[in-house]
Amino acid sequence: MHKITITNNKGRLSKEEIEKMVQEAVTHKSEEEEHKKKNVVKNALENYAYNMRNAINNEKNGAKIPWANKRKIKAALEHEIRWLDANQLAKMEEFEDKMKELEGICNPKIAKKHHGAGAGGSDAGHNIVELD
Repeated sequence: MHKITITNNKGRLSKEEIEKMVQEAVTHKSEEEEHKKKNVVKNALENYAYNMRNAINNEKNGAKIPWANKRKIKAALEHEIRWLDANQLAKMEEFEDKMKELEGICNPKIAKKHHGAGAGGSDAGHNIVELD
């Protein structure tokens, strides 16, 4: 945490000027914190998109995902990556919305449950794909 000290050694600054400087410092600190939060959310979206793209392109993991699901995931990932490239200055809420949207597309497609005639265990009738 940074501490700001304003000293008035020779009476050059009025009390009002000092108060104004303190207010500006507080305002900038708040803006900086919001900017940091936005960058964390933006970076999380970028990491998710690129990691997911790498995972589905990986021979070992990609082979576990049905082709139709893989195609939908790839299209969504490419769309979001292009959006990120064009919207680096978007608001934090936009990045959060895009993350939820992308997770909503990718997660169900990767952990796709196929109902069938299975027997035994708690996962009977479900084929759950897990990526390494």
